[in-house]
Amino acid sequence: MISPELLRRFPFFNFMDDTQLKAVAMIAEELTYEKDELIVEAGKPADHFFFLIDGSVAYFYHVTSEHDPYYNKDHFISDINPGEIFGISALIEPYIFTATMRTDKVSRIIQINASALRALCEVDLKLSVGLNRAVAKAAMERLQHTRAQLVAAK
Repeated sequence: MISPELLRRFPFFNFMDDTQLKAVAMIAEELTYEKDELIVEAGKPADHFFFLIDGSVAYFYHVTSEHDPYYNKDHFISDINPGEIFGISALIEPYIFTATMRTDKVSRIIQINASALRALCEVDLKLSVGLNRAVAKAAMERLQHTRAQLVAAK
């Protein structure tokens, strides 16, 4: 559990009213990760949703090949910056992470329990809509970064 005041400090949470902030704060915790620490691994259950307070998180797309069982590589896509969400697969079925995230430096992160957050969204449509808008925006930004990486690779 964290203080709702911590959430209130960040513009991302502005769409939430006091009741929603308190409910989200109850299912969240603030964590500090050291440099080069793995936060999210592609292919694992998306059991948490994240918000970066400060630091930097590198976003990698994990690639394997059905033709070469030994090909297993993470491709850098972009950085997650303070004030941004990540782990958006926690709100998108089938709730499996599709990317790998590692800290670039010491980072403070708000970690929110995904199943509890989805349960809150089931009973609070305004919260659900606000989070889904944020997830859609983040997904589109990451798609743009991925496209830029593809163009640069040619």
